[in-house]
Amino acid sequence: MNKLNYGRHLPAFILLFLAKESTHGSRLLSKMNESMPYIKADGPAIYRALSELEKSDAVEACWDTANPGAARKCYTITGQGRRLLKEFKNDIEERKRNLEYFLSEFDRLDF
Repeated sequence: MNKLNYGRHLPAFILLFLAKESTHGSRLLSKMNESMPYIKADGPAIYRALSELEKSDAVEACWDTANPGAARKCYTITGQGRRLLKEFKNDIEERKRNLEYFLSEFDRLDF
């Protein structure tokens, strides 16, 4: 995970959604913004993260020309992407435990 260490875990969310189904970038953006109430991703950030994930072989891209209109780049998670997704899960669990500790200790303070 050292190569893709993003503070907001955007690549983790992208991989999570791609593990459910392959899709193109604009549809991914729409699904993420519809499903995630606390994080609103923007298009440029999604495409930058997809590009980095593609460079690291975590996703594969192909051109969808089956539908009318312009061809769209469709993304699919790879085996490497699934391994990276598990690493993100472990990292998020650890961060969650640390944050829960912080909140627990904070609640014990006498303000």
